[in-house]
Amino acid sequence: MKKNILIAVAAVVILAGLAAYFLWQPSPPKPEPVHVEAPPPPPPPPKPEVRQVIEAPPAPPPLPALADSDNFMLDALAGLVGNKSLMKFFHTERIIRNIVATIDNLPRRRISMSVMPVARAPGMFVTAGTESELTISPKNAARYTPYVKIAEAINARKLVELYVRLYPLFQQAYEELGYPKKYFNDRLIETLDNLLGTPVIKEPVKLVQPHVLYLFAAPDLEGRSIGQRILMRTGSRNEAIIKAKLREIKQELMLHMHEKKVGSAG
Repeated sequence: MKKNILIAVAAVVILAGLAAYFLWQPSPPKPEPVHVEAPPPPPPPPKPEVRQVIEAPPAPPPLPALADSDNFMLDALAGLVGNKSLMKFFHTERIIRNIVATIDNLPRRRISMSVMPVARAPGMFVTAGTESELTISPKNAARYTPYVKIAEAINARKLVELYVRLYPLFQQAYEELGYPKKYFNDRLIETLDNLLGTPVIKEPVKLVQPHVLYLFAAPDLEGRSIGQRILMRTGSRNEAIIKAKLREIKQELMLHMHEKKVGSAG
């Protein structure tokens, strides 16, 4: 009995010692956390290279041949005038050739009506007064109303842009006219300057009729170019409107022009 008690006590003591050992044994130190550095973020994608690109304008359609250019010119002029009723005053054949011939002739003394790109002013030339005191009638200005309306309707910038685009055809027609070594645009500028130099005359304008045709009574006026004489016959108001449009056209032309030396250096 006593022996059994001693065995039990010994077992309790051993269990208690084991418990004390585990309870009082200091726990092993926790391992320090390992700091693993995250990989750096990937570099941002490179910014796209910026270029100042000039996009080429679409190539214009090829020009028609000079001999086949009438329909093209009629359509282009109709777009510029914007009034179908006024298109009846344009001739429908040899348009570019007639424009070139007319521009070449306007600074001269005479011009053939057969090369004019537009029809003659309707009606007869209207005069006033007696045979000894003939003048241009104020009613005569009305004959030129359609042409003044055409001048007013045309946008000078668009007209010059069309001219620049079609310039090879104008130059070809000028060379065929007998100027193989001259530049048509030079003649155009001369003609514009000549027309813009038309004097503003006091009305009524005196006339004489030595034969069939009416002439200006003042020799200085009658001695001027055919272009200036036509402008003076239209009346002062019409003349002012047409000259204003001619100034616009010249200004637009100057924006497209640059000097070019002719010939090689000696």
